[in-house]
Parts: sequence; structure tokens; C-alpha cells
Amino acid sequence: MRVTEKGQVTIPKRIRDKLGIKIGSEVEFVESADGGVDLVLASRADEKDLAARRFARWIDKIAGTGDSGLSAEDVMAATRDRDVRDPG
Repeated sequence: MRVTEKGQVTIPKRIRDKLGIKIGSEVEFVESADGGVDLVLASRADEKDLAARRFARWIDKIAGTGDSGLSAEDVMAATRDRDVRDPG
């Protein structure tokens, strides 16, 4: 499959038929956690579902990037009984 100067590609007919893509259909390219891309027919995709999938992929992508080496118990012990109005 070749990409045109404008970044366009032709979606193969069997894929268009499988997804129900017609002339004028809205589609969305959604990044997957494994680095691939999913083609989604926008009219079938509930916006909340798309947002939830994007959020889950984002979480998968950043998971472990802020690892401080502290256990959950260490974090809880450090923050337990602190007054949020008086952080000092």
C-alpha cells in the first residue's frame, strides 16, 4: 500500500466491507499499546469507549516511569495523618 503526497491511503475493500465503511464515513486511527494502529469506524465507536481505550493505552505507556522504589505501604506511611490544609 502506498501513501500519497497528502498522506492518504486506500483502505482495502475487504476491510471497508468488514467495518461497514461507506463514502463519507468517519474513521479514526487509534494507537495501540503494542505500538500498532487500529482503524475504528467513528460512528460505531462510543466516544467514552474511545476515551477509555486511549487512557488505558496511555497508562500502559507510562506505567513504571515514575517508580520511586517505595512500596505502597511506604507511601501510605509517609502521607498518613497529614493535614492537606497544612502540608508543613
